[in-house]
Amino acid sequence: MADKFADSTNNVLIEEVNKGLNPGMIVLLAVSTFLLLFFVGNYALYVYAQKTLPPRKKKPVSKKKMKREKLKQGVSAPGE
Repeated sequence: MADKFADSTNNVLIEEVNKGLNPGMIVLLAVSTFLLLFFVGNYALYVYAQKTLPPRKKKPVSKKKMKREKLKQGVSAPGE
């Protein structure tokens, strides 16, 4: 939809009419919006979980590992 105009020297001027947003720009905006919402949502859930969830429990050390550590330190294990 280009408009043609003739100036005083009979040169033809063509003016492009802006048709709105480019379809590629619309897709880029949509994808970037979804990515931004995804990361902001994940961060919000992470912060909420840090505040509300109890701290994780440590795994209990097995007797076998405890005995081995004590032997490394030179302390005899109880019962030996």
